[in-house]
Amino acid sequence: MVIDLLGPSLEDLFNSCNRKFTMKTTLMLADQLITRVEYMHSKGFLHRDIKPDNFLMGLGRKANQVYIIDYGLAKKYKDLQTHKHIPYRENKNLTGTARYASVNTHLGIEQSRRDDLESVGYLLLYFLRGSLPWQGLKAGTKKQKYDRISEKKMLTPAEVLCKSYPSEFISYFHYCRSLRFEDRPDYSYLKKLFRDVFVREGYQFDYVFDWTALKYPHMSSSNKLVRQPSGRLAGVGPSVERTERPSGLPSCCLSYETLRSIPRLIHVYSASRTRDPG
Repeated sequence: MVIDLLGPSLEDLFNSCNRKFTMKTTLMLADQLITRVEYMHSKGFLHRDIKPDNFLMGLGRKANQVYIIDYGLAKKYKDLQTHKHIPYRENKNLTGTARYASVNTHLGIEQSRRDDLESVGYLLLYFLRGSLPWQGLKAGTKKQKYDRISEKKMLTPAEVLCKSYPSEFISYFHYCRSLRFEDRPDYSYLKKLFRDVFVREGYQFDYVFDWTALKYPHMSSSNKLVRQPSGRLAGVGPSVERTERPSGLPSCCLSYETLRSIPRLIHVYSASRTRDPG
């Protein structure tokens, strides 16, 4: 199997930006992250280990595209021919990275599409806040640490987690947690939440991320929307072109051929392993 050579992970870039992303960068990432997860779900698979280390930026002309990697914990949730969903189960061991795991995952409930998306929400708040309230908890054993993370997460309402940030972030969590086990998420609605914030804040969707501005300081001044002679706002959505990026951002950087190989990858990696929360 041939795969692309990729650039740094979002965790690497987060560290290079003093462990804080601006609202603009976080919102531009949100659009791509949700799209990547949506694409994977459309092929019948859950990722089950959403974290900043598993999203990499491209290189060269694809440096503005987010790639999703590491399918060691991926699981097929639906047969694409019969459309049969995996059954609801309880008493499951925690699979994934505890820091970003959904509340239902902590409760031992079988994961479904809603859980990947809840994890994306934690990722976005991690980028904005610099850390999550359940980081750095001390415990004697790994199980005790997972239990403490779970307890803290369940005792932290979305309103507290997202305090001082736009209400759309609260709406995102409320929506994800309202989904039933087999529900198909409304990905367009979730992306629209963040696009609405983007427009309201007057940002320009120019793909100038925080790390880009650090490398090319002159670019950081191009943050706000420009009103065209027609009265329309330029730079509102991810279809805006720049000479530094390839023409037309694809809906996802994972090819169908790559996704077809996921069952083989799962065979190589143990799908029952868990990840340390860090």
